[in-house]
Amino acid sequence: MTKEPGTLSVVATPIGNLADITLRALDTLRSADVIACEDTRVTAKLLARYEIEKPLVIFHAQSGRNAATRILQLLADGKRVALVTDAGTPGISDPGSALVREVKDRLREEARIEVIPGPAAVTAALSIAGVPTDEFTFLGFLPHKKGRQTLFAEIAEAPRTMVFYESPHRIEKALASLREVLVPERRVVVLRELTKLYESVEEGSAEEVAAYFAAHPDEVRGEFVVIVAP
Repeated sequence: MTKEPGTLSVVATPIGNLADITLRALDTLRSADVIACEDTRVTAKLLARYEIEKPLVIFHAQSGRNAATRILQLLADGKRVALVTDAGTPGISDPGSALVREVKDRLREEARIEVIPGPAAVTAALSIAGVPTDEFTFLGFLPHKKGRQTLFAEIAEAPRTMVFYESPHRIEKALASLREVLVPERRVVVLRELTKLYESVEEGSAEEVAAYFAAHPDEVRGEFVVIVAP
C-alpha cells in the first residue's frame, strides 16, 4: 500500500480580533495531526476560543535546527502539519518561509504544501490607508542598525507606495527618520493595533504624524504598519 504524502498547511490566523479566522482555517486546524506555532500560549488562546485540541510544536526564528527537523520528519511520516504564526500569514516577515523552502527542497515527493489564506497586516493596512495600491513595495521590519538609513533614503526616492512594519520601541525613531528625508507633500499613514480594541489610523506629513505621537505617548504601544504614499 502506497503511503499518503504528508501535508504542510500554511494557515493564516487573525492579526488581532479572533473572530477574523476563516471557516477553512478552522477546518484545517481541526484536521491537523500537529500544529506548528511561534508561541504556544498565543495559539492555545485561539484554539480554546474554537474548542480545538491538538498537539503543538514550537517553530520560530530562534527554535533552532531541531524544530525544523521534527516537522520535516512528521511530514515524511505522512502527517498533516498546520503552520501558524502568532498573528497573520506565516512566511510574511516570518521564518515560515524558510520552512516552506526546506519542505520543497527535501520532501518534494513526500509532502505537499497548501495555503489557507486569510489575514495579513500589510494588506489590511493598505485596504484602509487611502493610498495608491496598484503597486507597492513591502519592506517588512526594517533592520535595527545596518542599512536602516539607506532604506529611508530609498523610501524617499521611491515612485510607488512603500510599506513597513515597526515596533513600539522604534516607531518614533522611524518617524523622525522619515521627517528628515521626505518632502512635506509626501503622505504618511501610521496604522496601529489593526482589528484590536485600540485600532487607530493617523495620517499627514511625516512632521505631523511624528508630532502626534510625541504628544500622545500613551499611544506609542502595540504593533504598527507605516505606509508612505508616492
